[in-house]
Amino acid sequence: MNTNIALVLVLAPFLGFLINVFFGKSLGKSLSGIIGTLSVLVSFVATVYFFGGIAAQSEGIRISLFDWIQISNFKVDFGFQLDQLSILWLLFVTGIGSLIHLYSISYMHDDENMHKFFAYLNLFIFFMITLVIGSNLLVMFIGWEGVGLCSYLLIGFWHKNQEYNDAAKKAFIMNRIGDLGLLIGIFILGNLFSTLDYATLKTAIVTATNLDMYWLSIAGFALFIGACGKSAQIPLYTWLPDAMAGPTPVSALIHAATMVTAGIFMITRLNFLFDLTPDVQSIIAIVGAVTALVAATIGLVQNDIKKVLAYSTVSQLGLMFLALGLGAYEVAVFHVITHAFFKACLFLGSGSVIHALHGEQDMRKMGGLKKAMPITFATMLIASLAISGVPLFSGFFSKDEILLVAFHTNIPLWIVASVASIMTAFYMFRLMFLTFFQEFRGTAEQKHHLHESPSLITIPLIVLAILATIGGLISLPGNSWLNGYLTPVLPKLAIAEHHLGTTEYVLMAIAVVGGLIGIGIAYAKYIKQNTVPTEDAAITGFSKVLYNKYYVDEFYNAIFVKPINFLSRFFRDTVEAGLSALVFGLGKVTNEIGYQGKKIQNGSIGLYLFVFVLGLCAIVSYLFLAQ
Repeated sequence: MNTNIALVLVLAPFLGFLINVFFGKSLGKSLSGIIGTLSVLVSFVATVYFFGGIAAQSEGIRISLFDWIQISNFKVDFGFQLDQLSILWLLFVTGIGSLIHLYSISYMHDDENMHKFFAYLNLFIFFMITLVIGSNLLVMFIGWEGVGLCSYLLIGFWHKNQEYNDAAKKAFIMNRIGDLGLLIGIFILGNLFSTLDYATLKTAIVTATNLDMYWLSIAGFALFIGACGKSAQIPLYTWLPDAMAGPTPVSALIHAATMVTAGIFMITRLNFLFDLTPDVQSIIAIVGAVTALVAATIGLVQNDIKKVLAYSTVSQLGLMFLALGLGAYEVAVFHVITHAFFKACLFLGSGSVIHALHGEQDMRKMGGLKKAMPITFATMLIASLAISGVPLFSGFFSKDEILLVAFHTNIPLWIVASVASIMTAFYMFRLMFLTFFQEFRGTAEQKHHLHESPSLITIPLIVLAILATIGGLISLPGNSWLNGYLTPVLPKLAIAEHHLGTTEYVLMAIAVVGGLIGIGIAYAKYIKQNTVPTEDAAITGFSKVLYNKYYVDEFYNAIFVKPINFLSRFFRDTVEAGLSALVFGLGKVTNEIGYQGKKIQNGSIGLYLFVFVLGLCAIVSYLFLAQ
């Protein structure tokens, strides 16, 4: 029974993909969207079934479909692992994925390739489910590479725009760099323990008496490189802001529910390995904190509404990695869940705004949308309050947990994370004030057509806003349902429960006041002073450095892209041209020999007899001289 339902969970989105690939165009836009949405909804229902069946103290369900690889004592099966961690991930992957699919029916209704879009979305969900429920690292790797492929297809979906194609290639290539690290880590673990199965690995590592810590640390660091690529951490983060080039539902799916959470999932799944490599954990924490701060500073001055949210995602992912590096896996998971709620709401809300403004994304050309789009405004306001850490909203609980852990473990990193959080509150309300308040700054035609989005767009926004409001209740300090639920996967949680004391209340107050200060500065600048960001050409000083993202893309272009392009042109124009000349030259010589040779094949019997006599004379002469 469990095997059949697990197969339904995995294969329903793949079936939706196949239907839309082969029959989507003939089915029509609406039907292809409905089929795509229902296929993910089926997976969500199957996930809820397993969620109800796997209690907090259960060991979960393991399903082995068949033996995959067996070489000597090394064996890998193709199987699924449905436990507390994978079920939690599946809940928001399929649940929010269903809402994004529903949203896309309206958002993409004018696109001629709507069936193809839903096929790609379904395939994305299929691979993400495979990544999450795989029982070993190789099955996870199938999903890992699959979501990378789908991100390429979806970011570059509007392929007639070359900038979108470039963004898709950038995402694909930078992820391949990280994936090389992941593969190296997988190979090292396979060599050390002769298995890649999670449960067997855990037993082997925990019970081993003579671990090779040198290679175990290298494996952990290599796996972290893979996580940096997939979850956009320094130095492999620049692809994620560009990923917003695709349709807005894609941005919501990548940034909130699926691909970028894969690195956090992998590290949490292998917590037993990273707990034994404190040096690697320290690197993870530092990289996470620095990423959170750097991305937040860039977000302060961006004017594209989706770019602000993109850098916000990078920053929030940095906070999650900070928690992972400090060993607080449960806190990272908590923030992954709440972030999925409010970030999906924010991206879909930005899509609603862009939809109403017929493609406009520059906040300098918005303003005054609050009255025309009340539902979009209200839902985005709730999500902005949540990400800013305002009390009682979901982000307040999860972000505070990260800051509490950081303070008790590493105060310098707590300071960095706190500054990043203040900046987050500022740039999110900068976005809100520029988009929804003051007077409309767009064209008269845009103003005339301003309206609230259709219900297929607003309903997902309302559901996500509700989740962004109440989502924090799953892990209250001192009474965390989430921590209890994750105990079989993260056993140390039995003694790691956070309790509130004087120090915790003071830290909480500091975080709240910091967030309110960020909001207040944004209010003073963009409401009281009615400031509108200057045009690109007028940006100067350090703001120009931030606006151009510290010129990291230009640096990568100069150090990596241009030299590789130069080498490719050299090999194309010089080496390949020389080799081609050699090959074609040999061909010409052969043709010429053949051409000259065919001249004697002219049908003249006299010539043939003459050649025959010459040949005979040559043979006789050779035999005579040989004696």
